Amino acid sequence: MQVQPYSLFSDFDIYLFRSGNHTRLYEKFGSHKVTVDGVSGVYFSVWAPTAAEVSVMGNFNQWNSFSHQLAGRWDQSGIWEGFIPGLDLGEVYKYGIRTNKGLLLEKADPYALCFENAVQAGSIVCTTWYEWQDEDWMKNRAKHNSLESPISVYEMHLGSWMRDPGNPERFLSYGEVADKLVPYLKAMNFTHVEFMPVMEYPFDPSWGYQITGFYAATSRFGSPQELMYLISELHKNNIGVFLDWVPSHFPGDANGLHFFDGSFLYEHEDPRKGFHPDWKSYIFNYGRPEVKSFLISNAIFWLDRYHADGLRVDAVTSMLYLDYSRNEGEWEPNIYGTNVNLEAKQFLQDFNIAAYREFPDVQTIAEESSDFPRLTSPVHEGGIGFGMKWMMGWMHDTLDYFKEDPLARKYHHNKITFTSVYMFNENYMMPLSHDEVVHGKSSLIYKMPGDEWQKFANLRALYVYMFTNPGAKLLFMGDEFAQTREWNFTTSLDWHLLQYPIHKNLQEFVKDLNLLYKSNPALYEQQFSPNGFEWVNADDTDNSIFIYLRKSKKNKQVLMIVLNLTPNTFDYRIGVEKDTKWETILNSDEGKYSGSGVEAVISQQLDEGWDGRENSIIMRLPPLSGVVLNQITHKPSAEIKKRIKKKKKATGKKIKSTDKQTVKTTKRHDS
Repeated sequence: MQVQPYSLFSDFDIYLFRSGNHTRLYEKFGSHKVTVDGVSGVYFSVWAPTAAEVSVMGNFNQWNSFSHQLAGRWDQSGIWEGFIPGLDLGEVYKYGIRTNKGLLLEKADPYALCFENAVQAGSIVCTTWYEWQDEDWMKNRAKHNSLESPISVYEMHLGSWMRDPGNPERFLSYGEVADKLVPYLKAMNFTHVEFMPVMEYPFDPSWGYQITGFYAATSRFGSPQELMYLISELHKNNIGVFLDWVPSHFPGDANGLHFFDGSFLYEHEDPRKGFHPDWKSYIFNYGRPEVKSFLISNAIFWLDRYHADGLRVDAVTSMLYLDYSRNEGEWEPNIYGTNVNLEAKQFLQDFNIAAYREFPDVQTIAEESSDFPRLTSPVHEGGIGFGMKWMMGWMHDTLDYFKEDPLARKYHHNKITFTSVYMFNENYMMPLSHDEVVHGKSSLIYKMPGDEWQKFANLRALYVYMFTNPGAKLLFMGDEFAQTREWNFTTSLDWHLLQYPIHKNLQEFVKDLNLLYKSNPALYEQQFSPNGFEWVNADDTDNSIFIYLRKSKKNKQVLMIVLNLTPNTFDYRIGVEKDTKWETILNSDEGKYSGSGVEAVISQQLDEGWDGRENSIIMRLPPLSGVVLNQITHKPSAEIKKRIKKKKKATGKKIKSTDKQTVKTTKRHDS
């Protein structure tokens, strides 16, 4: 059972790898079960250009670091490879890498598809073959993922969404999660789910963001095929899947990528570019072609082998700026004298080009907290090429505003209105993510001021604002029913809260909001276009009232959203277009949502102009509420048309079909 010469690489593969343009290295590197000259075994290949020797160690050779040495390729590519007959799927192995200084390093395979579930885990020879059953979804994915379709995302951490009720220490498997999650998301009307990292990671408190196995589904929850089953079941129920992807850094675990062959191979050798001071982790060398091929191939791998519908790229800001979390003197400007990491910028552009070239119906999403320009513009127009970007400014301003006592909100009015200044600069996704409910920040419900009733009323109003504002939506697990504790990755969500009507009714409200978003083209067809949004009243600072329109293409549907963010009830005058009627289609203050039950009735329709419009209405505004109205074009009846025509002949003047009325706007403080 000696190592035999064999290769999966062509000369063109080597050229693409060394030029940074290979996008499917997972078909070449790693361990692959093959048959050579009629003999079954496993082919191994690994990149270790400065190593003196590379061998395969495992149970099959009692972890001997000398007996099964791979051969270095002749072409100076730094690739070591070979075929070991007799090995099969399930074999646990590591690479024994002898550095040019004589040090022996035991490393996991960077391209391994499976890992042991253990500290300093070894790699496992396995396969990602799966018989998918999501053909209908994949055929229609372009429509589901379109920026002109509703995108409402449920962000979740697989290890803490739900645990085994009989043993809270035990994770649910991918398959067990599928059985519970799929019907739940379907009932809640979410369009997509976003999984926090499912790649292999050793340290639970990292939540998955410190990855050692970039090509392996974490073994905590089962096999690759079980994760594929989960994704396939979601697809069969018309729910898309976004995966968190972390090309920004990696940990320094001894079996991982750090100092892989005794040199700075995957990380940048300059610590000002290669070490992250906050996370104590290592930053990829984005300017090295082979590293770029590794990362871009990894992105394509998850889109290809796991049918992911998009990748949410973590910590993009840390990649783009040379001075991120660094003081003066701790970073070096680029050749133009600025703080932009030009190599990372080029990498992100190349990643987006590759992702959309090979899978034009997916979405790439950037978590980026600065105002880096043109992040979601096409690369050929000078942009970075992402499909969407998290709207971090909206998230912070909105939460800061809603934390304020309603009586003080008039002093912070601009935190809501300022968003409209930049809301169409990028294709934004509005996130209420996991980052906002940890580390002492409190849960969403406890960010809200007031007593229990006011907290829930505020949160419902915030959700109306979120779901009716332009852009895609993202809500972290538990926020749909007002989880009261901060998120804790070691335990299940507090599902028992649903026995209390106020929590259950909030869950029903989010369900109805998702349905509202999915069912009304005015809320999604132009969610990334200024043509889909118009202020009606953005200036009522004293009363903390905001009124705006959302419009579908060609204004086939127009919705009006009225936010009353004080506990007062108003009879309020609102400007509307001539000859229009309005019907209430959602009121967050309804009793079924645990609201006070004030009806959002339109008591009068006036010919008199208001808010720069020809007509106006008088509407009852419930306290701490969001109300959504649908515009109905008013067409006079045949009898009225006949009467108007008769009077026009008699007077020669235009007659309005609505009698003029004078109405005094009143204000009440009875809530």
